[in-house]
Amino acid sequence: MSTHPTASSRTGTGLRVAVVGGSLTGPTAALLLQHAGFDDVTLYEAAPASAPLGGGLIGLEHSSLDILDQLGVPQDEFVRYDSETVMDITVRGRRPESEHRHLYAGRNTTWTLLHAALTRRLPAGTLHTGHRVTGMTGEPRRPLLHFADGDTAQADLVVFADGRASTGRRLLDPHRQLRYAGYVAHRGQTSSTQPGLQDFLRFEPSRSGMQFNVAPIPGGVDWTFYLGATAAQYSDFFGAPPTRRVFALPQHVTDTARAAVDTSAQQYLPDEQAALVHATGTRMAAAVMDIDPPTRMVWPVGAGHAVLLGDALAPVRPHTARGANNGIEQAAGLTAALTQHRKYGANLTAALDGWQHRHLPAAVAAVQLGPELGHKFGLDA
Repeated sequence: MSTHPTASSRTGTGLRVAVVGGSLTGPTAALLLQHAGFDDVTLYEAAPASAPLGGGLIGLEHSSLDILDQLGVPQDEFVRYDSETVMDITVRGRRPESEHRHLYAGRNTTWTLLHAALTRRLPAGTLHTGHRVTGMTGEPRRPLLHFADGDTAQADLVVFADGRASTGRRLLDPHRQLRYAGYVAHRGQTSSTQPGLQDFLRFEPSRSGMQFNVAPIPGGVDWTFYLGATAAQYSDFFGAPPTRRVFALPQHVTDTARAAVDTSAQQYLPDEQAALVHATGTRMAAAVMDIDPPTRMVWPVGAGHAVLLGDALAPVRPHTARGANNGIEQAAGLTAALTQHRKYGANLTAALDGWQHRHLPAAVAAVQLGPELGHKFGLDA
């Protein structure tokens, strides 16, 4: 067994931080810490390369956009359509019946654009791909991460930002298990555009218990079709139960899944939206999951600490539009708390407890909001 060299010695700031997860929250946390003067921050990503895996549309609220601004990530780098309009369209008999326009307090981007904007700013040597965490020990010393390849890395603080299927949550809070909510977010992106499409459109077929969202992205259109499915149907569609395969990548999408989505589109959506679905070759899906609300965000590990951020702490249903926002805001709050410790000698445990006290209620509220919105949209299990 070898020890990873990048996290083996303390530096001038006196705090070694290991961030686990290279999607969005992890790189954001690493950049915020580095900008705040922490010079021993290492980011570990399980995948062999921190590259786009087909992430779709993401709504960022003004608070998150401002945090990215402060990091020096200009908004026009990752926001290509600046519309704030959301159009809710009721559909009856495959025809639009009524429209309701409201404004979103933020901007839409895509996972791919934002991920690229963040990771290109990481200093050389920060990101280590192909490092899958399998365990963590601490007593009586500081947290020691164990990787699948046999390597280890020690840190004073471990920040788990490793998504819905979080290893960190399994290690720190094992009693909180993901539960399937009974429906699927089928996703697709096309290279063809829809003339005049500039806003986020939400189609709601009357009394059908489904929803279809569509929005423009650079070079095409992004759509999400929420459809009910039993756990057994999910396994037929994607080759594994929803609790084991929370994300279905293109290679997991079977002909059975494609046919079910195409049939629903033809049966319930207006012609233009149904044609968009039928014309989409590469598709993905995500099981919509629930979890018990978190009761804490910080854990002592030996002489150090570990924390959970974003979806690793509390995965939320996509209708809340809070997944990325929670992670970014929590990362900024964590950086502020740690900065008080670094610059002014604030007690680290108290600083982390204060951060938890500030951000935990918002995470709990977002978890509870998901089922409420699902019921509102008729997407109950």
